[in-house]
Amino acid sequence: MKYVPLLALSLALGACERLSEVGRPPALAPVTSPTAAPGYQPVSMPMPAAQVPTHGGNSLWRPGSRTFLRDQRAAAVGDLITVLVSIQDTAQLQNTTAREREGTDRMGIPRLLGLESSLTRLLPNSIDPSALVQTSGSQTTSGVGTLRRNETVTLRLAATVTQTLPNGNLVVAGRQQVRVNHELRELQVTGVIRPQDIASDNTVKHDRLAEARIAYGGRGTLSDVQAPRYGQQLLDIVLPF
Repeated sequence: MKYVPLLALSLALGACERLSEVGRPPALAPVTSPTAAPGYQPVSMPMPAAQVPTHGGNSLWRPGSRTFLRDQRAAAVGDLITVLVSIQDTAQLQNTTAREREGTDRMGIPRLLGLESSLTRLLPNSIDPSALVQTSGSQTTSGVGTLRRNETVTLRLAATVTQTLPNGNLVVAGRQQVRVNHELRELQVTGVIRPQDIASDNTVKHDRLAEARIAYGGRGTLSDVQAPRYGQQLLDIVLPF
């Protein structure tokens, strides 16, 4: 019961925050460095030994460059790169489970060093030592589950190089917010890419991102109608049935 006031206080604070947005569209987040986010952590991965690049004498060609002047692709912290997100996911799963079990147990003490005759002094006279306990049980379980999913997301997002790993791979992070009327849509992309996977137009596909984290969602009037209320979410978590 001592946690009830804390729970009521947290719900009240959440309600006050939502009440402050009544009549106003959701506020856009300020443009900040991804490394300054509260949950930001540098990526640490196994790295091969560093190799010293070799340059040919009297050569205008630079290893890793696609032009004679300068490589326009992202290569250093702070550079921008366009991430192409094209997800087409379709899944269908159906599962049927049926279980049935019956059991009967009997226990008695017809002979036990002559002590079975003493049971009549402790228990009713009609007790039968050979049938002291008899139990029976029956269980039946039946379940049917069906899952159908069809998702399509096609977006382009400019991300920032936040870290360069010792082997040359780049850690990128990007966030995009679009507000239409009172609905705010947000796209977040984070992952590790190889410089070799960056196209000549400084773009990279989402399936080339290692440890990819892609989130697309939103908040606003439409999202509020589609989401369960706070009380219902709390009951879904607390109630065991």
